[in-house]
Amino acid sequence: MPRKFKSALSCPALFSLCALLTLSAACSRAPSHPTAAAGSSAKRYSLKGKVVSIDKSAGTANIDNEPIPGFMDPMVMPYTFKPPTQIDQLQPGDSITADVVVEPGKYWLENVKVTAHSETPASKPTAAMHIPAPGDEVPDFQLINQNGKRISLHQYRGQTLLLTLIYTRCPFPDFCPRVSHEFSTIDHQVRADPARYGKTHLLSISFDPAHDTPKVLRAYGFSCAGTKDPALFTHWEFSAIPASELPDFANYFALTYQEEGGLITHSLSTAVISPNGKIFKWYHGADWQAFDLLEDIAAAAHPAS
Repeated sequence: MPRKFKSALSCPALFSLCALLTLSAACSRAPSHPTAAAGSSAKRYSLKGKVVSIDKSAGTANIDNEPIPGFMDPMVMPYTFKPPTQIDQLQPGDSITADVVVEPGKYWLENVKVTAHSETPASKPTAAMHIPAPGDEVPDFQLINQNGKRISLHQYRGQTLLLTLIYTRCPFPDFCPRVSHEFSTIDHQVRADPARYGKTHLLSISFDPAHDTPKVLRAYGFSCAGTKDPALFTHWEFSAIPASELPDFANYFALTYQEEGGLITHSLSTAVISPNGKIFKWYHGADWQAFDLLEDIAAAAHPAS
């Protein structure tokens, strides 16, 4: 059985990724982890665990790890791999050993070895997941925003739309808190440039509609932006996809998600949508920063150049 976190973690606040699982003061704390000093060498720990799920499109696997002395208590955690091809040998249910390598702001697995294969062969997917590609027409998905208002993706035609998928309770610094931090940076920079301000819109979309009500999304948005000015939402909205549309929405944006013991393990998905309503660029992981999307904004607005 996948293990649960020992506390209910909730972290909308922004923070620097100076240590692997350091959460902001607004959060309930995860098990304590060592902090690597700036410029020090990477820390390494031995891991034993079982593969819970795999997302090959994102290059991540959720591992139910045993206690790691000096690092963390038993819990389910998402990991990337070096080299990335190590994920190809895994399937859900496999028992593994590996080295956890930790540097400020990031962590991954190396030297992965399967010690026991799953007794049940991995099932074949019934259909291939859609991978957003440049030029793909974006469906007019309906959402509910932080004010309880129904909105739709097509209403942003004429603007470059930056869209990212999150859920407000996400406790992993490299996941939702990180992309929300980067979106905050983008919002601040675009607000300082009147020429771009009216031509862009940011949209953070929750795939946890049961919990992320308009009231929760509104508080999360204020915390992410570091302000309580409602004018925030004229440029950066926070919304949830209704449960009835979630499967189609998740498939279109290549989002994988699974609730496990009150925690949602998931992939990352961020899209830049051109003013004509088509995919300009799609990022399936966390390998982007604010300046990448700021460059995309300029390029999407002037595709000929």
